[in-house]
Amino acid sequence: MVDDNELNRLRDIAAPAPGESAKARAFEAAMRAYARQSGANEDYWGTLGLIHDWDWEIHPDMETHPSEGARMLLEQGWPEPFVRSILSHATYTNVPRDLPEERALFACDELCGLVVATALVKPNRSLAEVDARSVMKKMKDKAFARNVNRDDVVQGAAELGRPLEEHIDFVVRSLQSISEELGL
Repeated sequence: MVDDNELNRLRDIAAPAPGESAKARAFEAAMRAYARQSGANEDYWGTLGLIHDWDWEIHPDMETHPSEGARMLLEQGWPEPFVRSILSHATYTNVPRDLPEERALFACDELCGLVVATALVKPNRSLAEVDARSVMKKMKDKAFARNVNRDDVVQGAAELGRPLEEHIDFVVRSLQSISEELGL
């Protein structure tokens, strides 16, 4: 396990690009909430959520993301188990999700984007207007947030052992807790 000082140092090295910052913070909030519920280290899980896609702007394809980013993180001194967890969030890497934080990372990945997209089409562009039902309704509209892999959202809830609506509600509430920070 990485201590808090090391996590802070490493977070500074791999901070998300400005355009990815709000998405990364949303993901961090969801991961922290799942860590809290599991009695796990919130800083570790939160950092995992914050930086799991840190390399997307330089490696925006399945051929290089997250594998090249993972290689770079290892070169920067990130611990191998942490980097392995990042690799596990992309099904196409064939890295199994064996740990609770890996299952949560996968389960929240596509869903956080869908929740934020749902908020952005609400009249006040606010997370306060979003609930699990509204996200599930938008999820059925394949033209809405078309880059969100709905199968991954469903599979993620299943891997967590949670009903889909309960998982969505949990993530919505975790993002609502930082809505001001997200500007939503």
